[in-house]
Amino acid sequence: MKKILFIVLFINWINIYSQETKIEAPDYKKIESEIKQKTSEFYYSKLVDKFNSADTTMTLEEKRHLYYGFTFQKNYSPYSSSKHSEKLRTLIDKEKLSNEDYEEIIKLSDLILYDNPFDLRTLNYKSYCLKQLNKETELEKVIVKMNIIMTALMSSGDGISKETAFYVITTSNEYDLLNMLGFSFGGEQSLIEHYDYLKLDENQYNIPGFYFDVSPCLNYLSNDFK
Repeated sequence: MKKILFIVLFINWINIYSQETKIEAPDYKKIESEIKQKTSEFYYSKLVDKFNSADTTMTLEEKRHLYYGFTFQKNYSPYSSSKHSEKLRTLIDKEKLSNEDYEEIIKLSDLILYDNPFDLRTLNYKSYCLKQLNKETELEKVIVKMNIIMTALMSSGDGISKETAFYVITTSNEYDLLNMLGFSFGGEQSLIEHYDYLKLDENQYNIPGFYFDVSPCLNYLSNDFK
């Protein structure tokens, strides 16, 4: 289990790249206003219901309001770690896993995702275990959820410069995004203004690194110290 990579082959990335996706930085003030209006199509509880049911009809704007709107929810905590994470890591580090282990990983993943539904790494672990147990219906739902998150992320920029940075709501999403796109972290991270810059290992595209706007994370820390 140690060497599990993100299950890119399960996710139809061709659709993400081939569709006419509007690349635009999220307008956090506008998103905050719209997700609070009960009459809005972006009312947050409506979006959560669609996400939980793995609704494949969600529009790009709904996905963006869902993901970036999470920063305005009371349970948003970008630097917290679930009490279940250590037990999950212990299982993942085992050389061989039984069906009982897969079931336990799924259970622990659900507990972690209850607090942080956009944890791509945990969603990936869950999807892997569902695949091993041949639970195809549940697996499809997890894949849809991962695609919703990734589509929102990829619609925010290309990461090549500060002006076109990827916008993330947790720093863990930075590294998960790298892995899911097939890149490897080069070992160097820098905070430049409100951007995280991650250097990449050598790659076929000759991209030296990616920029990530981490404004919500920094704002959270700032408010936490008031």
